[in-house]
Amino acid sequence: MADHQHHHGAHAEQGNRRRLAFAFGITAAVFLAQAVGAVVTGSLALLVDTGHMLTDVAGLGIALFAASLALRPPSPRRTWGFRRAEILAALAQAAVLLAVGIYALIEGVGRLTGPAQAPGPGLLVFGIVGLVGNVVALLVLAGGRSASLNLRAAFLEVANDALGSVAVIVAAVVIATTGWQRADAVAGLVIAVLILPRAAKVLADSANVLLESTPAGIDLDLVRARLLEVENVESVHDLHASLVATGLPTISAHVVVRDACFRDGHAPPVLDALQRCVATEFDVPVEHSTFQLEPAEHARHEAPTHA
Repeated sequence: MADHQHHHGAHAEQGNRRRLAFAFGITAAVFLAQAVGAVVTGSLALLVDTGHMLTDVAGLGIALFAASLALRPPSPRRTWGFRRAEILAALAQAAVLLAVGIYALIEGVGRLTGPAQAPGPGLLVFGIVGLVGNVVALLVLAGGRSASLNLRAAFLEVANDALGSVAVIVAAVVIATTGWQRADAVAGLVIAVLILPRAAKVLADSANVLLESTPAGIDLDLVRARLLEVENVESVHDLHASLVATGLPTISAHVVVRDACFRDGHAPPVLDALQRCVATEFDVPVEHSTFQLEPAEHARHEAPTHA
């Protein structure tokens, strides 16, 4: 059963890697097209969207590399393998995306308050090229975006790019029909507004994993209360929960049980009950749990507890 689950997980991760590789190829091609367009038209909106595309290309490349690392098996040195590489990749993508968003805000405000700069012809064509490429990449990534934080970050970046391409198209249409040149700067600001909140969210989620914060959906007070209901359990301390990578939460705790459990053979059933509890009785199942069973007198030999 364990071998089957491992095979299924490896197969899913290989599928995620193929999605990333295909999306990377599409995004790189669109980036090159938009880079040419930004030079030809001089459009701020297209320039910002191209900068965003550059972070996408780099981010998807990092994500693809991280997905490849995640397929490597655990070792005595890295007991979880490279599963956390996806978190580092998502963090890097979000940080770069945040920088691009801040730049777009500053440059957009500068162009709104300064002399109007008319973008050259062809802005609409390049906007449409970008949108088509982004939509194709989104369709490729959509099926796996909930599989990992890494894929979610990649999906959000491409989704933002698609919205950015829409903003470029709208700006081109407004300029062509009304002659209002500052529509380009407004579109650049819109792209920045789209970028920043999502980048901040992925950045916060990644930081929470690296700080080993309690995973979303796990209420440690509720977990503690339920563990105390297990027969022969007297108290629970040093209760910790963290997330190694997407879909891999862990829990550990010191559990004080009746002294008699160590003499009458009840300790193994208590351990089974504790592990079954966290694996089946909560919204977020935790299959990787570590419980240290100890008699009450053992507390005198321990360092001060944390929780």
